[in-house]
Amino acid sequence: MAIMGSRKHLKRYKAPRHWPIHPKENKWTVKPNPGPHAIEESLPLLLIVRDILKVADNSREAKRIINNGDILVDGRIRKDYKYPVGFMDVIEIPKTESIYRVLPDEKGRLILHPIETKNREFKLCKITNKTTIKGGKTQLNLHDGRNYIDEGDYKVGDVVILKVPEQKLDEVIKFENGNIGLITGGKHIGEIGRIKEINITKSSMPNTVEMETDSKKTFLTLKDYVFVIGKKEPVITLPGGK
Repeated sequence: MAIMGSRKHLKRYKAPRHWPIHPKENKWTVKPNPGPHAIEESLPLLLIVRDILKVADNSREAKRIINNGDILVDGRIRKDYKYPVGFMDVIEIPKTESIYRVLPDEKGRLILHPIETKNREFKLCKITNKTTIKGGKTQLNLHDGRNYIDEGDYKVGDVVILKVPEQKLDEVIKFENGNIGLITGGKHIGEIGRIKEINITKSSMPNTVEMETDSKKTFLTLKDYVFVIGKKEPVITLPGGK
């Protein structure tokens, strides 16, 4: 039983801190299946339905709701209660007309931010890498595990607007000075600012970005922590009306 439990479940005290569970309530919790997001950067669909949205009182009810096809992620029905939901994913419950985007709060926890119907038709995906594949073509690797053939002027750090459920690339928001970024890691996680200067080093030291807030406060963060979300204005709504 211990071996099966370790494969199918996760000990609560080992669960990521941003999960909305109490480590002493039960020994085990649901373990996400391999998917588009790493365990440290995601929430199992069951936890979202039961513990965050509270549309189910227990695991059995949550599994039934999910298995009935009542939950959509990025415009597609997901029936796997262990499906890993992560940053920028769009969650929809058609029966209740509820729509959410997964975003980080200022404590680094993933939250479900309510959005309007018109905003469910797209999500933002950051280009984390570019690789050369067979035939000499260039493949874009996105933060949520998606891969696309590079057919435009895309660079690592840029963010593409992805149409859902079509899963098609639409526009691109360049990682460049003047554009708006959401900080996804470090002590400034959850903060919003405008890119003031990108500092590229030629050493083993990480690249950094100087950000400026609306109040003209400036701070330095790692380049990898900046997720651009707009040019003059954010293209998505944010918690707290930011």
